[in-house]
Amino acid sequence: MSILRPSARADGRCGTQGPAEAAFPAELPGLTGVRFLLAAGVAFFHYHLVWGVDDMAWTSLLERSRLGLDVFFILSGFILTHVYQRQYAEGRYSHRRFLVARIARIYPMHLAALAVFVAMVLAGRLLGASFDGANYPWGDLGRTVLLVQAWTPDPRPNLWNGPSWSLSAEWFAYLLFPAFAWIGLKLGRRPVVLLALATALFVALDAVYLSAYGRILPRAEDGLGVLRIVPEFLYGVGLYRLGERLTVDRRSAVAGAVAAAAAFLALMHFGADDRLIVLAAGPLVLSLALLSKGGADAGLARPSMLLLGEASFALYLLHMPILIAWRHAAGLLTGRPLQQAMPLAEVLLVFAVTIVAAVAAHLLWERPARDWIRRRADRLWPTQTCGEARPAVG
Repeated sequence: MSILRPSARADGRCGTQGPAEAAFPAELPGLTGVRFLLAAGVAFFHYHLVWGVDDMAWTSLLERSRLGLDVFFILSGFILTHVYQRQYAEGRYSHRRFLVARIARIYPMHLAALAVFVAMVLAGRLLGASFDGANYPWGDLGRTVLLVQAWTPDPRPNLWNGPSWSLSAEWFAYLLFPAFAWIGLKLGRRPVVLLALATALFVALDAVYLSAYGRILPRAEDGLGVLRIVPEFLYGVGLYRLGERLTVDRRSAVAGAVAAAAAFLALMHFGADDRLIVLAAGPLVLSLALLSKGGADAGLARPSMLLLGEASFALYLLHMPILIAWRHAAGLLTGRPLQQAMPLAEVLLVFAVTIVAAVAAHLLWERPARDWIRRRADRLWPTQTCGEARPAVG
């Protein structure tokens, strides 16, 4: 959930936001709960590759759930605009503080998950598990630590916790955030133009990526995966600017969210083109935010939903090492070949273990480490009188 503390005005006094900036309430719980569903979808995409259920025979929902990453990219543009655009417009934005907040957000869990993965690989080799050294090259570990593995044209998958490639793309977008904020400010009163620009950029980069790699842009990962986030992040900026100018009541907000979710899930179920699903993710993100604007988000603000949403980052980063460790441990204990499919009940058990581990990691490590880094930053670079907005998402 994005929780905003009161922000200081340019003159250092606390003030209220102007009409455009106050369009959305500070808290958007609908965008917190959906993060858990997206992370769970990515996890089940990886599970469906190793279980014994032929889900593709009746639905493409799990296979297309890998596109949850694209929804995360759109969410990042939306939420970070929600949190920082006013600071940028008033000349109070500090890119240094922004990057510190981003480091505090992603690095503690990233490094912890990577450490678990390294320990798992080392222990597995000592115990005789069949870890292929070619799949875990030590020379690539540094690129993963620094989150630059998706910045180069090298298409080789980096398996040191493969999902972290998307953090590399996020980090790239964070470094460019002033450019996104500037575009959002200049075109903020013309959100349709901003959305058209994001769409045109997506189409252009999709053509480039298809020509270079033979794959469409939503399939970009390690090899120049940063191209995937740029138009989608901008899409999120445009959606936020559009949402500022929309007025909704409770009934229309609920109807819009239901329709957007149904369309998004239907496209995934029927195996629509990835690019069409990414496009449909935009109305879904916007409609979930509009639930708060229409006063229809009470059901999404339950503590359990918020906790799961906040722990979704840990779930996303831990689900692969837990799955791999489980499969190798099962192989050592039972002699089951790694190639053998897992029964559905076992997959659900692994998922339950992963949720528990993710919530524990969030409460015991991720959140305390994030707060510690931010407190240190406050001492080094004191904030203005009323502090600055601090998102827990994005």
